[in-house]
Order: sequence, then C-alpha cells, then structure tokens
Amino acid sequence: MNGFFSDLLQLMDGYYESVVALVPRLIVGILIFLIFLFFANRSSRFWQKRLEGYIEDPLLATFLTQVIRSVFIILGLVICLGVFGLSKAASGLLAGAGLSAFIIGFAFKDIVEHFLAGILMAFKRPFRIGDEVELGNVQGKIIGLSIRDTQVKTKDGKYGNIPNGIILKNPIVNYTIDGFLRDSFSLAVDKNVEWSITQKNILQSLNEVQGVLQGNKGPAIYIDNITEHILQIQITYWVNTFDYSRTNEDIKTQAFLVVSEALKEADVQV
Repeated sequence: MNGFFSDLLQLMDGYYESVVALVPRLIVGILIFLIFLFFANRSSRFWQKRLEGYIEDPLLATFLTQVIRSVFIILGLVICLGVFGLSKAASGLLAGAGLSAFIIGFAFKDIVEHFLAGILMAFKRPFRIGDEVELGNVQGKIIGLSIRDTQVKTKDGKYGNIPNGIILKNPIVNYTIDGFLRDSFSLAVDKNVEWSITQKNILQSLNEVQGVLQGNKGPAIYIDNITEHILQIQITYWVNTFDYSRTNEDIKTQAFLVVSEALKEADVQV
C-alpha cells in the first residue's frame, strides 16, 4: 500500500514539475496571442478607415478588413501553439484546415454559397446603397449590404433580406446606377390635331416640371398608334436619380397633369 502511494506521489510530482515548466511557456504564448489579437483589432480599424477612403463600396472595404484581421489572428494562434511546444498541432491545424473547410462547406453549403456570392458581389458590385433595383420578383431600394445578404425596402414599405446567392442566380436590373432614368406615359388625343403645334405645347409644358431634364436628355414625343379617331402618343422624359428632392412618382404625376392641362387649354381633346 505504501508503495502505491509512493508511486502516486512520484507521478503527481512529475506532473507538477511538468506544469511548472510549462507555465512560462503558457504565459508567453498567451501574451503573444493577446498581442496579435490587439494588433488585429487595431489594424482592422485602421484599414477600415483607409479603405473606406479609397474604395466606394463599403462591403468590399469591410471584407478586406476582415481578411487582414483574420491573418493576424491565425498567425498569432500558430505562434502561440509553437511556444506551447505544439508545433505539430499547429502544422496539423493548418493542414486540416482544407479538410475542415470542405466538411463545413458541404454541411452548410447554402450558407457558404451566399457567403461566397457576397464576396463576388463585393468585388463587382452591381448596385449600391440607395439604388432602385429589381432583384428577381422584388423591386425596391437597397438599404443595406452584408457578406451574406442584401436588405431591400420595397415601395410599399416592406423590408426584405435577400440571400446573395439567390441574387446572383437571377437577373439584376438597376434603375439608378448611372444617375439617369427614363420614364414615360401615354395620352390619347383627337386624330385631327395639328401635330406640330400639339408637340410644341407638350414640350413647353414639360419644361415647367421640376425634375424633368432638358438638353441632350430632354423630353421626346412619339406617335405610338393611330386608330380611326384616336392618336395614341407616347411622351418620354429623363430624371436625375441622384436628386432626392422629388420622387419619380411625383415627377410623373406632375408631368401628366401639366401636359393634360396644356392640351385642354389648346382645345385638344384628351
């Protein structure tokens, strides 16, 4: 019995000496990891501000910042394990990262798909915050971007989070990306009107509508269809989508009312 306790004490003494010998390494390793973590956080904030100044897309700036931060953290973890005397574990961790990524990617393939789609969209952004877009069967304004999904507010006030993977699989229509949007409306007038005078009256009335552009992108009028008694005309105009003082709906309503009133004053039946 005495021999058993003696062996046990000897074993515990050996463990104690091993722990005591390991404590300095643990302290140094933890300090190194904390230093790398500190620099990772500081560098991420630094590069976030710098990249946002050079890159217009906030999503791309955030993604690159997170990559820089992750590199610092992984490097600190590998050095920390090396100080602990676990160099083989560090090598195994890096070697197994590919297999782990494959397993995790297969198990969460939908999440990974949306994440990778977000990365692709960060480098080639088809829209920005504030753009009016049509994503599949959803139409509205972009109000938020993230690596996983895109936040959209529809015209009737509904909010939606659309996964980026779904966005890349469907057609994307951006109505406001270059700052110009063409809109139109139709009117039916008497077939026997004096076309040149009618056209002049319409153009003059549209000049009074705030938000309707002039010059190279001025309004235009086309004959869309002719029947026995009716002349169907199409009136097109351009608006500046970066001007948020008036909505496109307000401009269209005002343009329709002004043109209708001008034609009535010219005794043109509308």
